[in-house]
Amino acid sequence: MPSHEKPLEWIGSSHKDLMAMPVAVRRFFGFALSLAQAGDKHDAAKVLKGFGGAGVLEVVEDDAGGTYRAVYTVKFVEAVFVLHSFQKKSKRGIATPAEDMNIIHARLKIAEAFAKELRK
Repeated sequence: MPSHEKPLEWIGSSHKDLMAMPVAVRRFFGFALSLAQAGDKHDAAKVLKGFGGAGVLEVVEDDAGGTYRAVYTVKFVEAVFVLHSFQKKSKRGIATPAEDMNIIHARLKIAEAFAKELRK
């Protein structure tokens, strides 16, 4: 059976940041990303608010060391783009901190430009 998996593309420091996380968290995010590549969605993947639609998703995993998040987009047919992976440090509820939202917005623009290049 031929594989129709989308390639996985890392934007900015998202790969380096993910690799610095605990092994169990990396495995969890890796599984969620592999499902996204196959066109499926992990049960823990939720639409990230503020991006108009279901194109930007977030996976959250808790570990003894804290709460970790990985944000990716499936809105481009060319690839699944990992936009940001980070440890949530904000003490104010579950909302994604503004600094991280700014990073995600900026990297989404980079992913859009990259997707256009891949189309050529």
